[in-house]
Amino acid sequence: MSENISEQERQRLTPDSGFNLVAIDYFESQGEKLYLVEHFEMYQDALNAKNNRDKSDEYLILYKGAGGEFLFR
Repeated sequence: MSENISEQERQRLTPDSGFNLVAIDYFESQGEKLYLVEHFEMYQDALNAKNNRDKSDEYLILYKGAGGEFLFR
């Protein structure tokens, strides 16, 4: 993930449950580079949606781990 995306920005878009597919807009200002594309209840659905997009490396899947930690793929 780009070092230009802050931890606070990732946390703000991480859902309490399920998985958020977010896109990276490199032209936005610091703290505004991520935006929500779609929410999924199942990881496999989010992964399929990410992989079906052009430039899938410009998308992240955000979710909370079992211990409440903020994770992304």
